[in-house]
Amino acid sequence: MIRRLGHLALRVKDMERSLDFYCDKLGLQRAFNLDSPSGEPWIVYIKVAEGQFIELFYGGTRQPETTQSDIGFNHLCLEVDDLHATAAHLKQQGVELDVEPKKGMDHNWQCWVRDPDGNRIEFMQLAPESPHMNC
Repeated sequence: MIRRLGHLALRVKDMERSLDFYCDKLGLQRAFNLDSPSGEPWIVYIKVAEGQFIELFYGGTRQPETTQSDIGFNHLCLEVDDLHATAAHLKQQGVELDVEPKKGMDHNWQCWVRDPDGNRIEFMQLAPESPHMNC
């Protein structure tokens, strides 16, 4: 049976810029790298939590146009303990918020940013009355 979500994989245009964002600005930990069979850099794993990772693949060259009605990946959500402190930290790191902290329809606090490749990231603080906490 399925135990949990293991990782999210993203292809990135500029690995150093992405590592700066995910590790230096967001505070996540670079866990390990994998090289291709020919020895070329292939994937960098970023640890989110125990057993949970973001895989960053080298080699992105083209960013497709997206609209809100596109099928497929929409966003990554990272749970935080204190949404307002997270938003303040992001701003101190020079990360522009797409959406300032607000309470969502699910009663959880949220704010939004984009990574260097334009992928949407939601930060969410779970509220005791949210459906996430009561299912």
